[in-house]
Amino acid sequence: MKKTLLLLLAFSGVASAQRYTTEVFSQVTVTPDQRYATNIDFLTSDFSDQTQVVADVTALKTALATGQPIPAAFYNPADPSTDVKVTDLNADVYMPVGDTVTDRPLAIYIHTGNFLPPGLNGSINGSRKDSAAIVMCEKLAKRGFVAFSVDYRLGWNPLDPNQFVRRAQLLNAVYRSIHDIKELVRITKYNASVFGIDTNRIVLFGEGSGGYVALAYATLDKWAEVEIAKFINPATSQSFVDSNLVGNLEGLGGNLNLYRDNGYSTDVSMCVNMGGALADISWLEAGDPSMISIQCVRDPFAPFGNGTVVVPTTQDDVVDVSGANIFQLKANSLGNNNAWINNTYNDPITLAARARYGVTYPYIFPAPFDTITVANAEGLYPVIRPLAGSLFNNNGSPWQWWDPNGPIASDTLIAGPPVITYHMAGLASNPNMSPAFGRAYQDTILGYVTPRLIYQMNLIGTEEFNFNKSISMYPNPAQHTLSLELMDADLDLSSYEIMDNTGRMVSAGSLEGMKNDISIESLKPGVYFISVQTNRGSATSRFIKQ
Repeated sequence: MKKTLLLLLAFSGVASAQRYTTEVFSQVTVTPDQRYATNIDFLTSDFSDQTQVVADVTALKTALATGQPIPAAFYNPADPSTDVKVTDLNADVYMPVGDTVTDRPLAIYIHTGNFLPPGLNGSINGSRKDSAAIVMCEKLAKRGFVAFSVDYRLGWNPLDPNQFVRRAQLLNAVYRSIHDIKELVRITKYNASVFGIDTNRIVLFGEGSGGYVALAYATLDKWAEVEIAKFINPATSQSFVDSNLVGNLEGLGGNLNLYRDNGYSTDVSMCVNMGGALADISWLEAGDPSMISIQCVRDPFAPFGNGTVVVPTTQDDVVDVSGANIFQLKANSLGNNNAWINNTYNDPITLAARARYGVTYPYIFPAPFDTITVANAEGLYPVIRPLAGSLFNNNGSPWQWWDPNGPIASDTLIAGPPVITYHMAGLASNPNMSPAFGRAYQDTILGYVTPRLIYQMNLIGTEEFNFNKSISMYPNPAQHTLSLELMDADLDLSSYEIMDNTGRMVSAGSLEGMKNDISIESLKPGVYFISVQTNRGSATSRFIKQ
């Protein structure tokens, strides 16, 4: 009842009318495989012979210092002449075609994957080439952003029988990935003019494991934060992270690190978390970058509240973390989101999120932990997917999809009997997987994030218009056809999107001329919102399908 009343009271006219919130460009140019860094690969290196390691690292650092290319043997895991191996890290760059703006905000998309390559991580996904990564970057570029889909270094052993070894390896994997993204930010700021980027407007989009990276990037800023009790090696009483080996918090120095300072900062404006968690709530402090979170309430891999990361195949514990239901409240209370939190948002996506605040849902664990209540935390979009019959069949990433006939999808994950392919295993937790299903969730995510992002980055400025004064919409309620007729001769219609009362896009199309008739035959009876894109931006109105 509360949700219905909120929707009936929703605005019928004014919406933010500008680039960044809607797709104002129809085409995107992609520049793939742009190398941004080279560093030691912990996934393929052998560090057991310290004499050889010292010799290899010395050769690498000498080559870099003298401007010489790194010898090919260091790139080839099968070459026995070196024990230390390196890997190139690349970015795919997405930019809008026909854009004349030269100081655009940058969105860095950090993919999921459990810090292991696809297949080895038990999943089809886990690279910058994931379908979800590609399409999200395309959508961001069409809204006027420059978007990077990026690599970061992988490597840890989730199957090690020792919990402290698993924890140490995972913490170091996250730590190295932060270094990689910081190197990317430094290099990007140095080359900002090449891509037309405003270096003061950078947002991290982290998905799954990438969400852990983005959140850690935004909050880990004191060495004492890696010396809290759960990150101390009981055998040495020292932190699992050794800065003498892997470098300081900025990713500089360290015997097993090749990054060098170029004088540019690693500051970013904002962090968007899609299904990740925060390594420790104490890391989050006043002054950290703004945060927005999208998370499935029943995500079995990243706790929605306080919980423990476990290895899915063995269910062995790794480390305790805090999910979006916890840290989003703290980020708000610290004032880190003040730039956008007090603005008025009456769009259907925001209303859908707020309708879930304070609601208690059946949860994924046995009693007494079989319920969870969503916090009243602006900036949190809680995704509700059906409660599955087993823990790891709950869906934590409905925005993902893949090619069922792809090379990894058709490979055998479990020999059986029965034989289970990677595709079959993926469908167990994401049974509705399809491009349309994933894209609809991405539209909802961007519909929630971008109105807040433009306030955080101070991207306000395009003219607004009033729907009801500029466009006649009839009949309302409607049964078969919804008509839009212009009442403003200076307004040009270009496209529309129809969303249901959860914020999910259910229909879209192009518009032209003074009058357009839109078929709504396929829509179920209920309340809907139509967003219209024009030469003066976009506006939204409500209608009822009978």
